[in-house]
Amino acid sequence: MSISSTESNQPWLWDEAVWRQKVDHVRAGRSLKPDRWKSDARLAVALSFDSDHETMELKNGGTSFGTMSRGQYGARRGIHRILRILEKHSVPASFFMPAVSAMINEEEVKTVVSAGHELGIHSWIHEFNSRLDEETERDLALRAADVLEKMSGARPVGMRTASWDFSPHTLKIAREMGLLYDSSLMADEEPYELLEDGEPTGVVEIPVEWIRDDAPYVAMDRMTGARPYGGPAMMLDIFSRELEVAYEEGGLFQLTMHPHHIGHRSRIFIVEEIIRLAKSKGDVWFCTHAELARYCAEKAGLKTAEKAA
Repeated sequence: MSISSTESNQPWLWDEAVWRQKVDHVRAGRSLKPDRWKSDARLAVALSFDSDHETMELKNGGTSFGTMSRGQYGARRGIHRILRILEKHSVPASFFMPAVSAMINEEEVKTVVSAGHELGIHSWIHEFNSRLDEETERDLALRAADVLEKMSGARPVGMRTASWDFSPHTLKIAREMGLLYDSSLMADEEPYELLEDGEPTGVVEIPVEWIRDDAPYVAMDRMTGARPYGGPAMMLDIFSRELEVAYEEGGLFQLTMHPHHIGHRSRIFIVEEIIRLAKSKGDVWFCTHAELARYCAEKAGLKTAEKAA
C-alpha cells in the first residue's frame, strides 16, 4: 500500500499494513545459537576491528587533514599494537575494511591476511547505504568485494555495513552476492537467521551493539557534539560485564573496535585484558566471524545463501 508524502512524515496516519511491512522487511528469524560451541566450549568470543582510517573523513567529502591524520594513526600505529596482542595470545579476529581504506593501506591488508585473520566487506568509502539508491548500493558493494578479493587473494564471505546503516536493499544485495553472514544488526546477542519479508534467507546475522563498540565511549569530533564520555576503565568494565554474562549464559561475546580508537597507548590494554578474562574461563572458543557463522549454520542445518550462490 502506497502512502502520501504527508503520511510518510506522519506515521500515526499509517494503515496497519504499512507499518507491518516496514517492520517485517528485515527481521530476526530463528536463533542459530548451538547447544555448545566448537570443542565443547561454553563461550564463543568473536573480536572484530573496523579499519575505517581515512574514510571517516572522506565519506562525507571532507578535506580535514587533521581528521584524516587520526585515521592514518590507526593504520600507522594502532593496527600494529592490535596485531601484536592477537599474535601473543594466538587469537584470530575479523577485520572489516572499506575498499578505499584497503587501497590506501595495502600493507595492512597483507599483514592482516598473512597473520591468518579474516578480511570482511565494510562498504566502499564508509558511505551510508540509506542515502543510496539500490543500483548504486549494489555497485559499491560488488566493487568493494572485488577490491578486497584482489588484494587478499580470497573473496570475503561476510560484511558489516558502514556505521551499521542497513538500507531496504542491503539484505537483498547480500543475498545476491552469496554472502554467508552479515554483522550490522542488533536484534539479539546470539547469532540468528535473517528474514526478508517474513521468509528465511540463509544469511547468518552476527549481531553487534553500540554497548560493545569502542567508538561511543571515546569518539571525538570538535566540530560536532561528539565528545568522549567514558574513560578506558569504564569501557573495560562494560565489556567485561558483557563477557561475564555471556559466559554464564553459554553464549557469544562479540566485540567491535577501531584501530584509531582502541589502538592508543592508554586504551590498547583493554584488548589484552578482555582476552585474558576470556581465557581465564578455560572453556572458550576464539573465532573469526566467518568461522562462527559457518559453525552456527552447520549445527542448525541451515542452507546458507553462500552455498546457494
